[in-house]
Amino acid sequence: MVRAVTILTENFSDWEPALINSTGRAYYGFDTRFAAPGSKPVTSSGGMIIIPNLAIEAIQLEDIDLLIVTGSPIWKTDKAPAIEALVRAAHAKKIVVAGICDGTRVLAQAGVLDHLQHTSNSAENLKLVHYRGADYYQDVPYAVADQGVVTAPGSAPVSFMAQILNTLGLNDKKLDAYLAMHAAEHIHC
Repeated sequence: MVRAVTILTENFSDWEPALINSTGRAYYGFDTRFAAPGSKPVTSSGGMIIIPNLAIEAIQLEDIDLLIVTGSPIWKTDKAPAIEALVRAAHAKKIVVAGICDGTRVLAQAGVLDHLQHTSNSAENLKLVHYRGADYYQDVPYAVADQGVVTAPGSAPVSFMAQILNTLGLNDKKLDAYLAMHAAEHIHC
């Protein structure tokens, strides 16, 4: 069973981690947990109030297989929780690390993206942080995976989910069917 922890902060983008957590839990039996600063409730950008399972400070890396950093405007402020060391340690332990939207900024600040193919909302979004990986940036509208790290723009929760599952080795017929279901929506756009 994959043990996943998703980091949430105030005003997090609720659609971004929804598919990976829902699909992972419902179809693949993930143990999904949610962490927030101080284990305090957070309100999403859509107004959902989430009571987390644990505090970010209480995350034990030996107990997880997947660490997801969800986007939020907070990652562009000095009010952001300092989780760079946690992200670096998770990556060093070969835990799958995933960042979406402004969550990719945390991975960049942690140095995890310095030598890996990655994406974000834009290249400019990452240039604003201490970051040495600009040569590896991929200007694409879908998730990118490289060496156990998955990144995506905030508009790509479907490919974010798919790349995380692929990275975990869960690329099977269920995933193919799920992706086909989501792709069907765009046939007539």
